[in-house]
This record gives sequence, C-alpha cells and structure tokens, in this order.
Amino acid sequence: MKILVIGKGGREHALALAASQSKLCDQLYCAPGNPGMAKIGKLVNIDDSKIDELAEFAQNEGIDLTIVGPENALADGIVDAFESRGLKIFGPTKAAAQVEASKDFAKGLMKKYNIPTADYQTFDNFEDAKAFVLEKGAPIVIKENGLKAGKGVTVATDLDMALEALNIAFEIEGNSVVIEEYLEGFEFSLIALVHGENVYPLECAQDHKRVGDGDTGPNTGGMGSYSPVRAITQDLVDTAMESIMKPMAKALCEEGCPFTGFLYGGLMVTKRGIEVIEFNCRFGDPEAEVILCRLTSDFVQNILDVMEDKTPELTWTSKTSHGVVLASTGYPASSTKNAPITGVEDVDGLVYHMGTKMEDDTLLTNGGRVLMVVSLADQLEEAMAHTYAEVEKVKCDKLFYRHDIGRKDLKNA
Repeated sequence: MKILVIGKGGREHALALAASQSKLCDQLYCAPGNPGMAKIGKLVNIDDSKIDELAEFAQNEGIDLTIVGPENALADGIVDAFESRGLKIFGPTKAAAQVEASKDFAKGLMKKYNIPTADYQTFDNFEDAKAFVLEKGAPIVIKENGLKAGKGVTVATDLDMALEALNIAFEIEGNSVVIEEYLEGFEFSLIALVHGENVYPLECAQDHKRVGDGDTGPNTGGMGSYSPVRAITQDLVDTAMESIMKPMAKALCEEGCPFTGFLYGGLMVTKRGIEVIEFNCRFGDPEAEVILCRLTSDFVQNILDVMEDKTPELTWTSKTSHGVVLASTGYPASSTKNAPITGVEDVDGLVYHMGTKMEDDTLLTNGGRVLMVVSLADQLEEAMAHTYAEVEKVKCDKLFYRHDIGRKDLKNA
C-alpha cells in the first residue's frame, strides 16, 4: 500500500513511524513532514493547509490510505475533500471535527446527551463574561472557543487572572469563550479508534500541560507524557468508555455527523466520577509519541479494520513509555527559531521531531515544541531515568524542558 501521513509535528512523526512498520506499507509519504520523518518516508512539499493540492497529489500518486494528524486540516474539511474524490482517509469530516473546533458545540452535545462534564456558559462579549466570572468567583476556567493548538485555556486561580484571560480573548474580533466550573482530580488521556458507533480504546496516557515543574505556569500543547497510567484501572477505562466515549460517538451519529478517526477524550477522575475536560478530533500530542511506540499490532491493519467495521486486534507491549518535550525559549508565548541543535544522533531511544528544520545539514529549532525524547522500560522509574539521561545529550542553548514528567505517578504508586 501507498500511505500518506498529513502533518509535520511530533504527532505526525509518531503516526508515520507506526505506519512505516506495518507489513502493508510499501511506500510512505509525509506532507509536508519534518527532518525526522524524512528518515522513514518520502517528504512531499505541500503544506498541510493546502487541502486541494494534497487531494490532487493523493489521487495522482494512487495513495491507498491517508492518515491525518493536525486538527486544522480536519476542521477545514480535508476528509470531505478526499472522500469527494473517492480517496480512503482516516479522520473526521468537517462537521464531526466540530467536537474540537467548537468547544461550545462539544459542550452542547455533552449537555444534550448527558455526558458528564463541568457546568459551563458561553459568551460572545466581554461585559457579560466578566459579570458571570465575578458572580461565580475563582477558581474558574476560561476557554477560547476555537482551535488553539492545545492552548487558549486559562485555569484562573483568582479573579485578576480570569479577567486578564477574558481581556486577551476578546481582543480577537469575533471571539467567544466557554467559561467552566473548575474541576479537581486526576487527569488522563483516553484516545479511541472510532467509526460511527464503533469505539475501540487505545492505551491511556497522561499529558503534562503546564509549562513549568510542579504544574506551574501557563498551559501548553504538552510538555511530556507517559503510558500506561498506573492510577487508571481497567474499571475506570470501562466506565469512561460506557459513560463518555461511546455516548459521544453515538451522539455525533444522532446529530448527523458520524465520527471516523482518532477521538481524544481529555478526562478527569473527580469526586463525582469521571468527567470530560475536552474532546479533540485527532490523536493527542505528546500522547501519540508514548502510546504508538507501545503498540505491537499492525497499525495500518488496525485502522483498515475499524474503517471496514471489523474489530481491530490491538496488542501492546507491557513496557512503560516515558517522554519529555524539549521546547524553545519563550514557549508557549513565543518561540525561538534557527538555533542549532546537536547530539540528537547520540540519543539511545526514540527522538520525535516536533518543530525542527534542516539547513545546510544543520538541524535547527523551528517552533515552540522542538523535540521529544521517549524511552521504553519495564517500569516507569527506569523509563524516566533513561529519558532524562538521554535528554542531556541534546545540545542547544535555546531549549528547556520539565524535570518532573511522571513524578506525580511515582508518588501516588
């Protein structure tokens, strides 16, 4: 088979690596890809926002299966464009991708179909939003409504922080916010392969969203993750599937926009039970990097089975994966580009490229999150120690990372 992976970040690197290891994969293309993906597939110089060009390439090249990484392409209708040409593509339609593209849409569905989540209200102007925040008090959660690459969320611990988040949000013309009740508990990510009402869970992971050690600082796209999560028992996964993941897939069918692809549930175990923090319409990043490296079954075959209404035979290594993101100075507010990186080839483990580029045979930073180093070991303690030892081999004076990815799990064990 000829397989095309759309995107250029760490998630897409993980998707491409898993696809390349399939016995069904004869040729792998990555559009536009990154320097890490260039080692496992052929890069196609078409940006992931150029939907018509990508569809034309897939048709002309005879691509048998396309796997989509980035949410922007999905929200812009890449699946609709490919399917209109009779091309096989794994991802949700533009209508189904609203589960991430519009937080108000997702919250409305959860309310309508009794899927447990925080109480909320949506506002399209500053004054009403401010009045609501002053009435409810802090802590409170402010979420900008559209796609924000995993950011655009403020967990406001005081009213000043909440009002500042509202000011920032409403500086953008036409913006709206979802204001939610603050939930407290243990977070985890549950991602499933979905086709209509058929939902098949992958292994759990835990993302670390805050930029600083000890879960301090602003939210990011994710600073590291690990899998499996010892605190999440099979009973909790079963409960999440029956009360959240399957009901959401069914709700999307009921609303006339059935979902195909990776349905991401950002979940929290609270005193009321498991509740939804957010849904995404694609694989998580950095979850993809630690989940897919544990998959021992054929990734492409699993996807094809799901699309053909067959039950996929998902198998996993018992090993624990642990990954740390190296981000560029200024992230998440800004990023540092064109800083040289050395030592990547010396790393004993998996290195996923998130925001890099090559110029004159030199690897350079090219984004907020730049690289992710991932280790596999029998226990989390071993994996964590190995990851942090290997991270030290990457040399760049414009990179930083968190030093406590997974440490909370060890304390709770």
